[in-house]
Amino acid sequence: MFSEELKSFRRLGIRHVLLQVLNFASVIASGLMIWKGLGLITNSESPIVVVLSGSMEPAFYRGDLLFLTNPASELYQTGDITVYKIPGQDIPIVHRILETHDLVQKKKEKRAGLLPRQLLLTKGDNNAVDDIDLYRGIDWLERKHIVGKVRG
Repeated sequence: MFSEELKSFRRLGIRHVLLQVLNFASVIASGLMIWKGLGLITNSESPIVVVLSGSMEPAFYRGDLLFLTNPASELYQTGDITVYKIPGQDIPIVHRILETHDLVQKKKEKRAGLLPRQLLLTKGDNNAVDDIDLYRGIDWLERKHIVGKVRG
């Protein structure tokens, strides 16, 4: 089975095989550079995610691709659809913000032009209750938990 393929590789010659390997490596490297470039532009560790559950139906279905941004200069609003990760969990969750609470800023933070700290509560559109049980001991989500805001 593999003997025929080995014979065809020998017929091609070492230069042709090396050229094929280099072409394959350049395709992989280009894909990684595009992925990292999108991450830098969108300020998100994962600029594209796939919906894995039905918790956001009918807005999003399993298998839908979502484009994320995480603008550092914008506050999250009630109704925004976000993707967040809880420490200790590998799989990000796509849910809508149900409540936001802006905390009072200190004078230093105001002068530095920083956004106020926000506490967020989320819920899947197709779920009966909010996500507090999913947070695993965290009372509220903060900006550090958010991977990005869904744009499309």
